[in-house]
Amino acid sequence: MERLIRRLLVAMALMLAVGMVYAQSVKTHKVKKNETIYGIARDNGLTVDQLVAVNPGMERPDYVLKKGKIINIPILDQPTPVTNGNRNNGGDIRQRAIRLGIMLPLNNQTGDGRRMIEYYRGVLMACEALKHEGLSVDVRAWNTPQDGNLAAVLNEPSAAQCDIVFGPLYSRQMQQISDFAERNGILVMIPFSIDAPQLYFNRHIFQVYQQPSELVETTARHFADWFKDHHPVIIDCADTESTKGVFTSSLRRQLDLVGVRYSITSMQSTDAHFASAFSLQRPNVVVLNTSRVADLKNAFTKVGALMRANPSLEVSFFGYEEWMGLAKDQSANFHRFDMHIPAPFFTNISGAETRQLEQKYKQNFGVEMQNNYPRYAITGYDQAMFFLRGLHIYGTAFDGGQGRLAAYQSVQTPLKFERIANGGLQNRSFMFIHYKTNGTIDTISY
Repeated sequence: MERLIRRLLVAMALMLAVGMVYAQSVKTHKVKKNETIYGIARDNGLTVDQLVAVNPGMERPDYVLKKGKIINIPILDQPTPVTNGNRNNGGDIRQRAIRLGIMLPLNNQTGDGRRMIEYYRGVLMACEALKHEGLSVDVRAWNTPQDGNLAAVLNEPSAAQCDIVFGPLYSRQMQQISDFAERNGILVMIPFSIDAPQLYFNRHIFQVYQQPSELVETTARHFADWFKDHHPVIIDCADTESTKGVFTSSLRRQLDLVGVRYSITSMQSTDAHFASAFSLQRPNVVVLNTSRVADLKNAFTKVGALMRANPSLEVSFFGYEEWMGLAKDQSANFHRFDMHIPAPFFTNISGAETRQLEQKYKQNFGVEMQNNYPRYAITGYDQAMFFLRGLHIYGTAFDGGQGRLAAYQSVQTPLKFERIANGGLQNRSFMFIHYKTNGTIDTISY
């Protein structure tokens, strides 16, 4: 039987009772005039907690049940006993519901908790979309805060029955989850950037985000390839606390290696000295050794004046991931200066798919997505779509490699995994986000 277990936070303890997993599907109900939450629950043989559990937003004190609103009504089947043991005892994963475990801080008490609630809701949206494709998912979720008792969660019988776990959020929890995954033959997908040395020896682990040190080298290599016909201009912004000097040093080594000549100048240079760093024979690409927004704006002003004085001068900017949050306010400058930003993800806030997911999120959960970059709900959606489809098609042999899911185009985070020696799998997807001078945006994937 198709099952989609949607355990939401207010009923977590009830829905994850020790030794039992409740099979659950839902139907929808259009609210009539004068109906109440208590009355709807009573009429359907439910407790209020059971009704609230499948209707995110109902737990809020200010929630108002309005006439005409579409709500979910859970249909509870008889509990199915869960036994300890390896997940492979459940048969071929391609022929049954995929058992997905979420082990993240799911609470309203901390910023991490609220972000992970949004991420979790994005996962649920993906499960709902996949249900219409005939793919069934059994979602099991646990609140695992940084100071929580993770061992108690991992000792629950239902945890050992998962096929894949999304989590953890904290590096300190990684060893316990790594040991748990090896012991039970469970895949683990680390959704965010944490320190996980277990990746190098545990073949069950996927890690989505690359370590900063790896991204620096990757970015420098791709820069040298993409801008091989340009003249790089590195601008010193006198930021003594900048972490971007590591990148510009790596970039200079890479440019020297491939024989690309470049110039170094300073924001404090005279106009004449500053201008002499640019080429009139080749297109220029500007790189700052800081991600400070004030320096970026000053560079736009200084380079803009130089371009007005020299109409034939061609200039592009090469930026940092931190600047993608400026895309709305600085959109005109990003396009004017042909901005390229390297990143493992990209949220096109004006894109049709992003807008559709934002609207669906508000419709389902009664609130807007948080104004974060990346959008955590879309992160959850992308990752769930990728891994659940992959497991459904390839079973436990799914390795997330290039071309495995050619038909799926991510909304925000492209995924392409490679095995690390005898260890796990690391995402190697990489993009330049190109704000073109014609007002369009390209994503150049490697």
